[in-house]
Amino acid sequence: MNEKRERVIFLADCQSFYASVEKADHPECRDMPVAVAGSVERRSGIILAACPIAKGYGVTTAERLGEALTKCPELVVIRPRMQHYMDVSRMITKIYEEFTDLVEIFSIDEQFLDITASLPFFGDPVTIAKSIQQKVLSQTGVRVRIGISSNKILAKIATDIWAKKNENGIFTLPASEIETLLWPQPVHKMFGVGSRMSAHFAALGMNSIGDIAGTPLPCLKDKFRARFGRQSDIHAEVMWRTANGLDDSPVNPGTFETPPKSVGHMMTLPRDYTEPWEVDTILLELTEEVCRDCRRQGYMGFVVTVSCMCSPYESPTGFSRQMKMTDPTNHTNTVMKTVRRLFYKYWDQMPVRRVGVTLSQLVDDRTYQLTLFEDQVKLRALDQATDSIKSRYGSAAIIRASSLTDAGQAKDRSLKIGGHFK
Repeated sequence: MNEKRERVIFLADCQSFYASVEKADHPECRDMPVAVAGSVERRSGIILAACPIAKGYGVTTAERLGEALTKCPELVVIRPRMQHYMDVSRMITKIYEEFTDLVEIFSIDEQFLDITASLPFFGDPVTIAKSIQQKVLSQTGVRVRIGISSNKILAKIATDIWAKKNENGIFTLPASEIETLLWPQPVHKMFGVGSRMSAHFAALGMNSIGDIAGTPLPCLKDKFRARFGRQSDIHAEVMWRTANGLDDSPVNPGTFETPPKSVGHMMTLPRDYTEPWEVDTILLELTEEVCRDCRRQGYMGFVVTVSCMCSPYESPTGFSRQMKMTDPTNHTNTVMKTVRRLFYKYWDQMPVRRVGVTLSQLVDDRTYQLTLFEDQVKLRALDQATDSIKSRYGSAAIIRASSLTDAGQAKDRSLKIGGHFK
């Protein structure tokens, strides 16, 4: 009887992805410090990616552009092109799929590969990793770092802690060696642990990953309950399994095809909005985006959530509240009534700097409730017509009159993906 073959899993990470794509497209910047950042004027002057040369000057992801320029006055700042990055990411996925059909997108610049069945055709894991690196670099100009192990969590850890630091960008972390390689590492290097969680572990007397792994799970759950409350058992188990390198989940090519639990949009405003008509304009634009996305995906929602953050920046106020509607819908004007009701019930009249709208508890939109007060068939036909025009000619092909005022952002947002320029 044949023994079950141990899996071989890669986590492939694109180095400084956005910046690498830009440097590949701008060869003249090859030896220059390059960063990709949003618009300073519109409060989105944040570093999204910095090349290794820029990082050598101390430039870091998520810091303000002004701070980065202070560290590196010669910094070449390039406006993001999100659609282009998505296209390059898809190209890289296609390259991975030449080596295995088991490719799972983890993020725009990280993907899991199960190459277990590919070994007889392409060689040992390191040979395959090198082949992938060479092919991605030659076709896209992007350098890929690859962590190798027997499951997804260990492959991710191998990439984050070691492959990103190695000169060749490849590191193998066998499950049999986690006690000597992984457990001595400080807690903050563990996947899923940020600065706040590191502080919590330190308060619990756990400073290394081995401290977590060596704590019996029931004991760790007791410690988490005492510190975080009774609902923390799952979090404790996730941390314990991560520290012990335990992960049975398969590499699933269909991960991004699972139905969404909610559809939402949030916007940081270019200035503080103080007048109700200004806020109404943004609420309507966000509601329209949410409802259009729902219609495009074939969903209606029962629950409306409105979130808001108000100035001042140093001590902001705000809220996030939800309300369940009687019937599910994806019709903009119907959802907008609930959005306005929620917003004005909880707004403290302070200047608004960020606002969001979400529709959740989603159901299939092919079955809907007819009412005496609205012609649902006519409204759905109108939505379908306007959506079709926007899909063909762009989301700014038809906009509401309110979006043409100084408060409107619809035309600007039509040029962006995820808040960044296409």
